[in-house]
Amino acid sequence: MDLYILNAGAFLVAIIILTLTPGLDTALVIRNTTRNGSMHGCITSLGICCGLFVHATLSAIGISAILLQSAELFHVMKWIGAAYLVYLGVTSLIAVWKGEGHLDIGNVSVKQTASIKRSFREGLLSNVLNPKTAVFYLAFLPQFINPAYSPLLQSLLMASIHFVIAMVWQCGMATMVHSAKNWVQNSSAMKWMEGITGVVLVSLGLKLALDSD
Repeated sequence: MDLYILNAGAFLVAIIILTLTPGLDTALVIRNTTRNGSMHGCITSLGICCGLFVHATLSAIGISAILLQSAELFHVMKWIGAAYLVYLGVTSLIAVWKGEGHLDIGNVSVKQTASIKRSFREGLLSNVLNPKTAVFYLAFLPQFINPAYSPLLQSLLMASIHFVIAMVWQCGMATMVHSAKNWVQNSSAMKWMEGITGVVLVSLGLKLALDSD
């Protein structure tokens, strides 16, 4: 049980770092805020964060199916997940080394609209239909699942924590969209965040692989 308590700290660190790192979600919140105001940025964030529960549920279903087959398969899944985290970290570090740490907000296509429902729908669909988020959740959450308890409840709990962290960050960003926009587009800041994320992911992946039973 102590292992899962220690991993809870690792989960929080990883989720916070990943939430702060600019990506598609960040770009969409900034774009909708720029087009329609901070309320639309927050509504877009709400849609994005609601999508996390979809990925958590699908991940839990996959985990439950594997656990029904065998505990050995579950541990194999954890090894694969740990390797995937290392891969994500290495690709982030390579991007920094190649000088590719840059977020182009202009590439996010969002039509100007005053519809609250549309802002929510854009956020929700951008997250739910993002295969990178789906793969990440499937690889990430099993590292912190205790097989003795319900994978679904644990997955939804972790998604809830991610929901709160992401909402606070993205809504705060929406209220300071002009300064946030300049910071996100600053290559030095982006490289710094990309590098930190890479180191955290590689370290976490290696730790989880070594701690696997």
